[in-house]
Amino acid sequence: MKRTILFYGLTLASLVFLLKFLEYRFIIRDLSLEFYFGIVAILFTAIGIWAGLRLTRKRVVIATSEFILNESELLRLGISKREHEVLGLMAQGFSNQQIADKLFVSLNTIKTHSSNLFLKLEVSRRTQAVQKAKELRLIP
Repeated sequence: MKRTILFYGLTLASLVFLLKFLEYRFIIRDLSLEFYFGIVAILFTAIGIWAGLRLTRKRVVIATSEFILNESELLRLGISKREHEVLGLMAQGFSNQQIADKLFVSLNTIKTHSSNLFLKLEVSRRTQAVQKAKELRLIP
């Protein structure tokens, strides 16, 4: 943390020095006002781009362990193999119609499986079902 504060402090100090230097050159050499504003605008644009890229950079998280299915929890909850398939497809973001098409069943069958999953997992929404299933290690 100290290193980050020191880095940003030195960066800002050098930028203030650069601005004062440009201001000095403006006064001494009588540069045009547009030139001075252009330099300041370019400087702040570059700083903004640099800071934006640095602050919004995605951090790569590498999974160190493989997913291991908790079969005892599947048995305890009484989730069938087909319901487990539906749960996995829900986690991948498929709609009910897309899941029905993928599994070659009717839309009502998928709705029934979803309702059964909600009851067994004691949730009321798809997102809650996926979250709880991940916590119980039923899906990756």
